[in-house]
Amino acid sequence: MFCQVMLMVTVLAPTLGAFALPLLGRASLRARNLAALGLVAVSLAGTVCLLPSAVAGETTTVRFEAAPGLAFTLQADGLAVFMAMVSSLVSTIIVLYSHDYISHYEHQNEYYLMVVLFLGAMMGLVFSGNLILLYVFWEITAIASWRLIGFFRERYHVVRADKAFLVTVFGALAMLLGFISIYAQTGSFDLAAIRKALQGGHLGNFAAAMILLGILSKSATLPFHTWLPDAGVAPSPVTALLHAAVLVKIGVYVYARLFVATFSPSVEIQQIVLIVAAASALVSAGAALIDTDMKRIIAYSTVSQIAFIFLGLASGNEMGLVGALLYILMHGLAKGGLFLAAGIVEQNTGTKDITRMGGLLATMPVTAVAFLLCAVSVMGIPPLGGFFSKYMVFSGAIQAGHGWVAAVFLVGAFLTILYLFRLYSSIFLSQARMTPAREGSRVMIACVAALAGASLVAGLWVAPWSHLAITTVRQIQGMAP
Repeated sequence: MFCQVMLMVTVLAPTLGAFALPLLGRASLRARNLAALGLVAVSLAGTVCLLPSAVAGETTTVRFEAAPGLAFTLQADGLAVFMAMVSSLVSTIIVLYSHDYISHYEHQNEYYLMVVLFLGAMMGLVFSGNLILLYVFWEITAIASWRLIGFFRERYHVVRADKAFLVTVFGALAMLLGFISIYAQTGSFDLAAIRKALQGGHLGNFAAAMILLGILSKSATLPFHTWLPDAGVAPSPVTALLHAAVLVKIGVYVYARLFVATFSPSVEIQQIVLIVAAASALVSAGAALIDTDMKRIIAYSTVSQIAFIFLGLASGNEMGLVGALLYILMHGLAKGGLFLAAGIVEQNTGTKDITRMGGLLATMPVTAVAFLLCAVSVMGIPPLGGFFSKYMVFSGAIQAGHGWVAAVFLVGAFLTILYLFRLYSSIFLSQARMTPAREGSRVMIACVAALAGASLVAGLWVAPWSHLAITTVRQIQGMAP
């Protein structure tokens, strides 16, 4: 009973509480800010409470009969709790960072409404045990991200927000066709019933392909990747939320939930995923090497790193799946830190153009060190957390017999080192090209330092996270047909 209550609180607190924030903001800005932080912290606390039962291999379920033959189900198993914990942890830090970052902009009430609603929709999605409920929360994230990307209201920003909305929504419509096809094949939208109905059989290729289109569009994977770098016009906490904590991770989560834990895709679908992921990793890494916009470079990096997660998931073995889950955690911490550090740099220099920066190590030492730690983790250099996840993903691919794919991704990993060192050097090490900038506020610096420190700690003490990921994967494999 306790776990069921915690599951409901984790989903409903941010989803429903978000709508009270604009009203609270009319009375007190400080109260609104603290309430927003409290709502996301409640979700984090809820996932922590659900963690012991998830580690024990138990699944907490809450089920509502909405209509005859249509039941909405929330379920908290290892995979859902793992994803919810990563998302709520990074989101809590992002909301705290926002208190200072967003304080001098207009439309703050809408900002906090959409950020908290965004997290609430993520919580609802990861805990959904029903395809229709999953789709509803999927679309709520699209609406929230659309408003957040166009936050500054200038025409250029609105066009970019519309692009992101259209790409992801049309992908979602394709995914809905896949869900309807599943219903036609199994007679149910309930994940447990679908798994039982298929009984180890493969899902039809049409349904799988439609779902995959939705997943690839949401995760900004080739050929749908261009909306994510364009979303860099949003405030830096928003880009951190999109890239690190929530939006692009939705796609890989749904892939794991459906194609790993619920049914088995055909060999053709697996090959398509591997080929698309390999191409996405290389193309986006190449784009990052030549771009000069700081946030676009980090965005292209996200597109490339998401492909590594798909590699681990598509490998299908324990090593690859554990590596993919660790990748979600390590990338969330490090990429969140990179975007928040970039936000400090952008606010205090007035530019995102790396050709106009340089020499900021002397005046922004804490931001520079935090940026470096996060970048090194994304590169996959020990002892940072990113090394272990990348190593396991490669090992899983090789064990699955995908040596040629692993070789392509090895090139992508090398390019990651090149473009991130280029980015860091241009901002912090090269000759100064502008008036020296100062550090950000204490709260903003503390948030960036926390994510950088977490990336280091997660690497130095990787065993607990590995154990959690292994437990989750074994639970998934026990559920899989």
